[in-house]
Amino acid sequence: MKNLVIVESPAKAKTIEKYLGKNFKVLSSVGHIRQIPPKDKDAVDVKNDFKTKYEVDPAKKKVVAELKTAAKGADEVWLATDPDREGEAIAWHLSEVLKLDPKKTKRIEYHEITKSAVEEAVANPRTIDMDLVQAQQARQVLDRVVGYELSPVVWRKVPGGKSAGRVQSPALRLIVEREREIDGFKPEEVFKVSAVFKHGKDEFKADLNKEFKTEAEAKKFLESLVDAKFSVSGIATSPGTRNPSAPFTTSTLQQEANSKLGYSARTTMSAAQKLYQDGKITYMRTDSTNLSNQALGAIGKFIESEFGKKYLKIRQFKTKSKSAQEAHEAIRPTNASLETTGGDNYSKKVYELIRNRTLASQMAPAELEKTTVTITISTAKEIFEAKGEVVTFDGFLRVYGGGKDSLLPKLTNGDELKNDEVVARQNFSKPPARYTEGSLVKKLESLGIGRPSTYATIMENIQARGYVEKGTSEGKEREVVELRLRLQAPFLQREVVQEKTGADKGKLVPTPAGEVLNDFLVKFFGSIVDYDFTAEIEEELDEVADGKLGHVKMLNTFYGPFHKLIEKSGDIERSEVVNARELGVDPKTKRVVLAKLGRFGPMLQLGTADDDEKPRFAPLPDGATLKDVKLEQALEMFKLPRLVGKTESGDDIKANIGRFGPYIQVGKLFVSIKPLDPFTITLEEARNLYAEKLKAEAEKNIADFGKIKVLKGRFGPYVTDGKTNVKVPKDQDPKKITEKEATDLLKNAPKKTTTKRRTRKS
Repeated sequence: MKNLVIVESPAKAKTIEKYLGKNFKVLSSVGHIRQIPPKDKDAVDVKNDFKTKYEVDPAKKKVVAELKTAAKGADEVWLATDPDREGEAIAWHLSEVLKLDPKKTKRIEYHEITKSAVEEAVANPRTIDMDLVQAQQARQVLDRVVGYELSPVVWRKVPGGKSAGRVQSPALRLIVEREREIDGFKPEEVFKVSAVFKHGKDEFKADLNKEFKTEAEAKKFLESLVDAKFSVSGIATSPGTRNPSAPFTTSTLQQEANSKLGYSARTTMSAAQKLYQDGKITYMRTDSTNLSNQALGAIGKFIESEFGKKYLKIRQFKTKSKSAQEAHEAIRPTNASLETTGGDNYSKKVYELIRNRTLASQMAPAELEKTTVTITISTAKEIFEAKGEVVTFDGFLRVYGGGKDSLLPKLTNGDELKNDEVVARQNFSKPPARYTEGSLVKKLESLGIGRPSTYATIMENIQARGYVEKGTSEGKEREVVELRLRLQAPFLQREVVQEKTGADKGKLVPTPAGEVLNDFLVKFFGSIVDYDFTAEIEEELDEVADGKLGHVKMLNTFYGPFHKLIEKSGDIERSEVVNARELGVDPKTKRVVLAKLGRFGPMLQLGTADDDEKPRFAPLPDGATLKDVKLEQALEMFKLPRLVGKTESGDDIKANIGRFGPYIQVGKLFVSIKPLDPFTITLEEARNLYAEKLKAEAEKNIADFGKIKVLKGRFGPYVTDGKTNVKVPKDQDPKKITEKEATDLLKNAPKKTTTKRRTRKS
């Protein structure tokens, strides 16, 4: 074999092998082949210039063996991994693990998987860029050190805390701070006035140019209109233009796919990855809005032939990101004339979004005509205004964004207008909007936190660890006052209508565990969640990648102050972390009632450790949160367990709510009663569920020797003494097993290999 090309994914390997011909064999590393050993706490030697141990990923040993064999038989090896820091690091790991001869090894880089791009890369090989490799390693070491030293502190000190990440923690802080802005927001109300005017057969809406602070003011104004006449007093028309947006970067693609398609960052990147590997789009991790001259030429020809010369306007957009590499391109289709592609619906929609946005970026501005009509009121100094907009030339709107005409009828100054009804509606100012995945990515990018390769991971981590969840509420009903003046009668009517407010469906909402963790980090590890500090780290990593800063120096600058905070963390009292909310006092026991976060989530507490009697605990009522649960609701929960009645044999049946939902208890037997309510379940319902459970237990129980039992399990029959479980051999009939045989099986049970959880010293 003359040439071995190593890429990252099998799909990419197939595509590239078609382009290079019979003298090239293309194999895949299937991503990273080597990792920092996850269970070796000394894998990163912080005292020895952060020297790092690596091991071949156990799942990749077969892949590595195949690559080694292929590399030995090749005249030349071409490392064709992705054109970013991660790809450069994979290329370096391959050269190290496969022990590649530098004289026989070439690194090639391309930003689209097309025949011309791959052939050009092969014609212009380079060596591995160690600055990029060290930047990737520095990021990996930073995240490893923070995870290994800070996460154990979080486990010990923060209820429900699982881990803390260097970049995910500032993202969590943004979400928590926004939630508290919303909680503290006090809406201001105004009354807005609108009317529908008639001119001949045409109708159009107009709004008053003044808002009223109170219902009384709005009512007084409406009453002044009883004998009013309305006439056109001014018509202003002005031309305008609307310009297209830049082609997509990773960040803007994630934002737009979230906004227009409802896709998560992970879904968007997965679809884009498939399109890139299939050679349909350029590399999907980029913060550049630049397009190559070759691409501009091809896109320009397509627009001119498809839409005409007047639709063409070639332009380059200035990239906002300081770290963007202009040699890289924005995300664009490799063939602009290809209207649709993709193996699944997600990929098809993402491709169409990318293609249309790219075409639009090189098209003429849309031309608009804006019209404002002023309507005078004979009995008041205020005026109504009606606004319309007409697209006179669609330009880029032909392919992206659309454009709706808002037409006004033909009017002239002095025209009398008819009006049957004027409405004053109560409006409330809105709190800041919760973040979506798209808007959070935009905010992180504006702060300089994260990079194209990390946004999707940040979104995934904060949700996977239970610190943030996507809201599901459509909002709560709120009363709104409407005053309607019917001019024909005349008659002023007051109505109270309902509107929904506070919807959080699809928005990022912090969980109680997320809020407690954030407060803990802000208080004791401020630098980890400081926006400017996190952005500075990103800039320093960029400097490492550019060869302007040594990675060891950069790591030392971070680690010294960080480790001092870890050393101080042993003095943190748990009481400083958990903030219980006092709901009031139980009138019967005179004990305080608290809402707080416990080990297994939000809960209620009756009494404190200082009382003579031990505190009692209860779950939150269904639908309530730590922030809004009321004392009355909490006191109801402490009425549980409730005695429902007795079984037919005279045993007590108690109803309660536990970690896994509502249940009834008879002796030591627990029975789930979902979706029934423990406060309202009847004795008949409880007895029926208990009988069903007994029947299921009886069917499960093959033989009962007292302490030792033979039971049916998910994976077949087994013997148990309550501590040890042993599968019944296939050649034995579980129904015929004697007590002695069952005892012997337990005695001869293979010893379990236990792995102790490592406690890492801080």
